[in-house]
Amino acid sequence: MANSSTQPVAIVPPSPSREFRGVWVASVANIDWPSQPSLTTSQQQAELITILDRAAKLKLNAVILQVRPGCDALYQSALEPWSEFLTGQMGKPPAPYYDPLAFAVTEAHKRGLELHAWFNPYRARHPQGKSIVAANHISKTHPELVKHYGKYLWLDPGEQAVQDYTVQVIMDVVNRYDIDGVHIDDYFYPYPEKDRRNKTIDFPDEISWQKYQKSGGTENHNDWRRENVNTLIQRLYQSIKSTKPWVKFGISPFGIWQPGFPKQIGNDKAFNAYQELYADSRKWLMNGWLDYLSPQLYWKIEQTQQSYPVLLNWWIEQNTQSRHIWPGIFTSRIGQNSSTAWPAKEIVYQIKTTQGRTGSDGNIHFSMKPLLQNRGGIADLLPQDVYHHSALVPSSPWLDNTPPEKPQVSLEKDVTGTKTVLRWQPTGKQPVWLWVVQTKTGNEWNTNILPTGQNSTLLNNNQVEDVAISAVTRYGIQGTSAVVEMPQY
Repeated sequence: MANSSTQPVAIVPPSPSREFRGVWVASVANIDWPSQPSLTTSQQQAELITILDRAAKLKLNAVILQVRPGCDALYQSALEPWSEFLTGQMGKPPAPYYDPLAFAVTEAHKRGLELHAWFNPYRARHPQGKSIVAANHISKTHPELVKHYGKYLWLDPGEQAVQDYTVQVIMDVVNRYDIDGVHIDDYFYPYPEKDRRNKTIDFPDEISWQKYQKSGGTENHNDWRRENVNTLIQRLYQSIKSTKPWVKFGISPFGIWQPGFPKQIGNDKAFNAYQELYADSRKWLMNGWLDYLSPQLYWKIEQTQQSYPVLLNWWIEQNTQSRHIWPGIFTSRIGQNSSTAWPAKEIVYQIKTTQGRTGSDGNIHFSMKPLLQNRGGIADLLPQDVYHHSALVPSSPWLDNTPPEKPQVSLEKDVTGTKTVLRWQPTGKQPVWLWVVQTKTGNEWNTNILPTGQNSTLLNNNQVEDVAISAVTRYGIQGTSAVVEMPQY
C-alpha cells in the first residue's frame, strides 16, 4: 500500500468588502463646513478633524469636499479669490494662514479616507454671498463671461473662454493637490428662476448663441446648450486622465434623466433636467465620460412614481460602459420638523437596497451635518445595520488593472516579550494607497484597512494563528496577500 501524503492547505484570506461610502461636505452657505464664515484657523481645522473622525468612525471611506462654490476657492489659488464662506470676505485668506484643501487631503489620507474635490463649474456667485466682490473675481476681470440670472451670477457655458477657464481652474487643483477625485454636482445651466410675474426667465446667452449661429452652427438653441455641457464633461474627463489617471471623475446629476424614463416617472410633475438644466447625464454615462455617476435619488422607496429602487434599476440598465453607480441619498431629510421628514430607517433601507443590487456598489450621503448631529439616531444605525465592517472603495479596472506586489513582512516580539509586532514594507514599483491587514483566529478572519503611512501593528491576541497582508493601489486594485504563520511561543 502506497504511503499517503498530505499537501499543505493554502491559506486564502477572504476578500474585503467593497462599497463606496461617501459623504458630501458642503461649504456653500456654510451648510457643513466651516459652520460659519468667520471662524479662526484653529476652529476651522478642529471642525474638519471632527468631520473626518466621524467619517472614519462610521466606516465611510470617502469625503467629497466643496472647494469652489462660486468661482472662488477654499484653497490657495492664483486664479480665483478666497471664498467668503471661509473667511467672511471674498479674497481674504485664513489667518493664521493655511491651505484648507491641502490640510483636508493630508488629514483624510491619514485616516485612509479618499478626498474628492467638489467644484461648481458655472455658478459665479450664490445669493448667500454677501461680502464685497473681490477685484480678482471673474465677474470683475471678465464681466463679459458672467450673466446675471435671477439672484445668481452665472458663467455662460456657450462661451469658449468659459469652458477654457473652468478646465484651467479644475486642472490647477488636479495638478497641485493629491486629491482622489474631481466631483461636480447637478448645477449646469441654472435651475429656472422666475420674474416678478412668476414667469420663467430664459438664460441670457444671446451673444454666445449668435456667435455660434454666425460660425455656421446648425443645432437648435436647446441642443446647442446641451452640447456646450457635453463638451465640457468630455474635455474634463480627458484632461484628468491624461494628467493623473487614478483621479476619479464623478458627476452627481439630478436623479431623473428625463420624465418618462422609466415609465413610472410621470411627465407632468417631474422636473426635467434634460430640458431645463441642459444636462444629458445618460449620455455621459453611456459614453464613459466619467468614472462614477451619483444620481441624486432623493425620494423614498415606497413612492409610486419617483421611487428609489425603480430609479436605481433604471440607471443601472443605462450603464453600458460598466462605470460605478453610487447614488446620492437624502440623509439630511431625517428628522426635520416638518411633514416631509424621514425616519432614519429610510436611509438604512435605501443603503440595503443598493447593497442588494448587482451593478451599484455604494452611496453618497447628503450631507455631513445629520451624521454629525446623529439626527434620528442615524450615526448609531449605520455601523449597526449596514456598515458592519470597513470597506474598500470598488476598483476601477478600466483605468488600470495592475495589481501591486506582495509586501515584505516580518514578526518580532515587543519590548515586554508578551506581544508580537507585525511589520511590512512595500515591494515593486506600484504605489500603495492602502494596506489590508487580516488576522485569523480559529476559523474567524478579522480585516483591518490601514492607511499607506502605517507599516506596523501590535498583535494583542495570542490566539492569532495566521496573518495576511496585501496592498491596494490608487485604482482600488488589491494585490496577492503575503501570508505569515504565527510562531507559537
